[in-house]
Amino acid sequence: MPEPTTETRGRTGKPVLLLACGALAREVLALVEMNGWTHLDLHCLPAKLHLEPARIPDAVEEAVTRMRDAYDRVYVLYADCGTGGLLQARCDALGVEMIAGPHCYSFFEGNATFAAHDDEITSFYLTDFLVRQFDAFVWKPMGLDRHPQLRDQIFAHYETLVYLAQTDDPALDGAAEEAAARLGLAYERRSTGYGDLAPFMARAAQM
Repeated sequence: MPEPTTETRGRTGKPVLLLACGALAREVLALVEMNGWTHLDLHCLPAKLHLEPARIPDAVEEAVTRMRDAYDRVYVLYADCGTGGLLQARCDALGVEMIAGPHCYSFFEGNATFAAHDDEITSFYLTDFLVRQFDAFVWKPMGLDRHPQLRDQIFAHYETLVYLAQTDDPALDGAAEEAAARLGLAYERRSTGYGDLAPFMARAAQM
């Protein structure tokens, strides 16, 4: 990223760091461009850390410790993401703020709205990223490419695939509906946009 100008730096003359899950890269960059937040620098950790959530707190701590001196402030664009509260505790110890929510499905729909769906334990969620990366992050990690007969066991208690759409893209809609069919689930699409990610980043952008 180009060296920030005087007009695009944070309060201390340094830019602001957004340390994010790689699964959020497109959305974060879209919001940066949309709002002209040129003083926000994005650094992504590998999205595949989600396949081993226990590794996320250490990866976040290493990146914050290594990079924070170059920045005015650091914001962590991870929800809990299966760490059982360990990531929040680590961020608190580091003195950095992370976005609220149990996972990105929740903050994309809006945490309050998602929490109200307490009857959706039979729903399986995808975001734009997961639709694009369905094979890499769902089909293959679950072994369905090698053992397709496992599908009916793994998804025996699911009824609906819910696509939480950040964008209006007919190609993604089609891919999400195809994913639902591959999993043997009914299909539902909800247009969420960026949900709670947008106001969180707006607060991070304040100088």
